Amino acid sequence: MSTNRRGHRPRGRLRRTWSWSLTLGLVAALTWNAGGTPAGAGPSDTGLKGAIDAILADPRLDGGAASVVVTDATTGQRLYEHADGDRLMTASNTKLATSTAAMALLGPDYRFRTDVLTTGRLQHSTLTGDLYLRGTGDPTALAADYGRLAARLSALGIRKVTGRIVADDTRFDRNRLGSWAADDESAYYSAQISPLTVAPDTDYDAGTVIVEATPGARPGERPRVKLTPATGYVRVDVRGTTVPAGQADTLSVEREHGTNTIVVSGAVPVGGAATKEWISVWEPTGYAAAVFADALAGHGIRVSGSPRLGNATPAGAKLLATHASMPLKELMRPFMKLSNNMHAEALAKAIGYEKSHVGSWDAGLTAIGGYLEEEGVDIAQLRQVDGSGLSRKNVFPAEQLTRLLLTVRKAPWFADWYASLPVACNPDRTIGGTLRTRMCNTPAALNARAKTGSLTGASALSGYVDDAAGRRLVFSIVLNNYLAPSVKGIEDAIVVTLAKSDTARGKIAAVPVPHPRSGAHPAPDELECAWRKPAPC
Repeated sequence: MSTNRRGHRPRGRLRRTWSWSLTLGLVAALTWNAGGTPAGAGPSDTGLKGAIDAILADPRLDGGAASVVVTDATTGQRLYEHADGDRLMTASNTKLATSTAAMALLGPDYRFRTDVLTTGRLQHSTLTGDLYLRGTGDPTALAADYGRLAARLSALGIRKVTGRIVADDTRFDRNRLGSWAADDESAYYSAQISPLTVAPDTDYDAGTVIVEATPGARPGERPRVKLTPATGYVRVDVRGTTVPAGQADTLSVEREHGTNTIVVSGAVPVGGAATKEWISVWEPTGYAAAVFADALAGHGIRVSGSPRLGNATPAGAKLLATHASMPLKELMRPFMKLSNNMHAEALAKAIGYEKSHVGSWDAGLTAIGGYLEEEGVDIAQLRQVDGSGLSRKNVFPAEQLTRLLLTVRKAPWFADWYASLPVACNPDRTIGGTLRTRMCNTPAALNARAKTGSLTGASALSGYVDDAAGRRLVFSIVLNNYLAPSVKGIEDAIVVTLAKSDTARGKIAAVPVPHPRSGAHPAPDELECAWRKPAPC
């Protein structure tokens, strides 16, 4: 089990059939009360400092650490600070650096391309030679996109290829995983990074396959398993069994280390709900080649040889078909709203390639650091080792995050980037994202836009909110080393306090920290809520 997400690795119980009542129940368990006094606040506590200090005195942070900064977005005036220079794990708030750097260095209209080329000769309906499938890192490529490439070849009259599919993944280096825990290998939120990959659905979780297991018709039968996309690249080993109705559901799905064998084990009762898991594949380049081969076969094109991985496309190869991803300004939406790790890592490597012709984390992070420095961020005060924030080695002070959030407001692409931030309590998942169930029934609802972050013992929320008088504020809240299951309520209380107050006139509306009702068990912070499948946010 990963130390990043200890005790909460998704397995076997994640069902699309969960009702909204569960999600709403968890939200309702956090009760907002506009009146009353926050825990730890006394009659002498006045002003914004007293209000936020009282929130940070919540016992859930006992023994923990907090770095918090609030500034005026227009003037840059510092309104509140607490341990502003302390370096703490930012989790997915690291994506603030990666996403802004991508918009600045790649440009909002940047697109990934997937090309099909050949050095062979087409005579009648036979292509003599190989087909080169060349990727540039598109994390949104669907099986349907490979199908459209195959359709284009069919339209050219190709029915037979005497060679093989050569999967060109040389745009990036061969390092598939960053400096995060390898024992999360089969978890979809830490899938391998390759210039050629496949996403199974429009959450665009690149490098993963959806495994859905349903019970057999009667006890003793094996569960029935469906893959999306349908592919023979992974092998499903069904070891589970169907048990009588009413018995416990213990079905689990996991990929064996270093292989593409997915094991379905445990028991599922007759009539029980489906178990649906998103599982990462081993070697996404081969996955893309296999899906493309299936697409060719589906369009009546027979390829003689087996796919070959990792060879570069020869100079002078003729372009037969191409697929372009959505522009970066649109890709920002699923990336940031759903905190997609594979998007972050593909962008980091793409930045490296475009700026130094080296598609590696080192090259990309060097370029990202250079961008941050140009924006006035003191990179000597932080450490970034990946694009997504999955690694626990990433540390930023809240002061540096607020500097970045202030300076990017002047960028010509700011409006597109700002629109990618999750919106508090917007029920539309494509808008609310990881904040869609937070701060509801408060002045921060449909107001605060911010990036969330979650690892075991690390939580962060940084972004923008308008106060009660319409003053735009920038905030960064980074919390670490706590033992409580969740500190999201503390973050929310700070942001709601800002939204409820007239900070210019000093009219501060202190908001108590919401606490779970007796018997309620809010989800722990080990994972971004969008990483749970199906996502409760």
